[in-house]
Amino acid sequence: MALLLRNGRVLDPASRVDAVQDVLVEGGTITRLGPTLAAPAEARVLDVTRKVVCPGFIDMHVHLREPGYEYKETVATGTRAAAAGGFAAVCCMANTHPVNDNRSITDYILAKARSEGVVRVYPIGAVTRGLRGEELAELAELAEAGCVGYSDDGQCVMNARLYRRAMEYTLPFGLPVISHAEDHHLSHGAAMNEGVVSMETGLAGAPPAAEDVMVARDIILAELTGAHVHIAHLSTAGAVRLVRDAKARGVKVTAEVTPHHLVLTEEAVRHYDPNTKMSPPLRTKRDAQALLEALADGTIDCVATDHAPHALAEKEGEYDAAAWGIVGLETAVALLLDRLVRPGLLGLDTLVARLSTDPARLLHLPGGSLAPGAPADITVLDPGLEHTIDPARFRSRSRNTPFGGWTVTGAPVMTIVGGTVVHPESAP
Repeated sequence: MALLLRNGRVLDPASRVDAVQDVLVEGGTITRLGPTLAAPAEARVLDVTRKVVCPGFIDMHVHLREPGYEYKETVATGTRAAAAGGFAAVCCMANTHPVNDNRSITDYILAKARSEGVVRVYPIGAVTRGLRGEELAELAELAEAGCVGYSDDGQCVMNARLYRRAMEYTLPFGLPVISHAEDHHLSHGAAMNEGVVSMETGLAGAPPAAEDVMVARDIILAELTGAHVHIAHLSTAGAVRLVRDAKARGVKVTAEVTPHHLVLTEEAVRHYDPNTKMSPPLRTKRDAQALLEALADGTIDCVATDHAPHALAEKEGEYDAAAWGIVGLETAVALLLDRLVRPGLLGLDTLVARLSTDPARLLHLPGGSLAPGAPADITVLDPGLEHTIDPARFRSRSRNTPFGGWTVTGAPVMTIVGGTVVHPESAP
């Protein structure tokens, strides 16, 4: 069935379009844009007046947990959470059980996505077998099976020689190596950022240098090999400087930032809420400001949620013992619209680019554009919608968020994948 989105503000950074137009979708593809388009006889017409029509958002860093940790999340629940949060596609990390370090696991994830998912799912394969950092995973096999990048996310590959070999091995595939930049020796035993707050709370802290030294190493290895290294969840001002300098030298390095590192600081940890425990840890106000500036000027290429669902029992009890990470798929866009776009700290066009056009470019994915001929993956935003974040209403199987009860203005209200409205499930 054809679909016509009528009278919305079409914002497509890839085509440099920002105008009130209609968007016509036929056969899962965007076919026409323009004012007052004639609707085909069988078309479903949706009025999106005063709403923003964007290329479908892509989250290049999520943990769907399946296989192995289905009590936290599944492909079915995770993709529904993604759709509710405005994401038409997600890239899922390899730290499943068993680890996605060979074709059979990649095939399993993709089969699950086809049968139970509602948004596009792109697997990220492991760099090393079992994420142990000792020997390379089946990198060629993973690329052939459909992985769009490689990462041992959750673990840093501490062996520089092995990481160099991984970068060299991936060159023919043109896929990025995604770095969890953390020196485990420097961060050992830490529960938060090292600084004034850690001293005052009595919690062990990891210095920002634990991230910075590994970002520096990985940039040097990327320069040596010519490989594309992507720094996951950048969190320090020092790491921002390193990435900015490397890009100026022509090193093939890209980076992402999470919403929580943009809108929260280590001050949130003072309440000992385990939902503020994440890896990398929340940093200082100075770090958050540096991240925002880097996101605005393109030093940081995209926003990614690092959606990390955990069961309630894993987030209860003492702060030191709690699991790392928070869910983010259903809160990310609303938080960024409210805390960054509304106050004028970040342009809406820049945010849309960092959530769609840029991750699609970085990972060579379809989508990221509303140009005729592009896949009909579309996110519709309502910048004026005020609502309160209620974890009880999440589609995710987990509820570990520090943002419950926050009132925000702006939200994704419709997600379309391949011309099918996947959120809300009963669109008008």
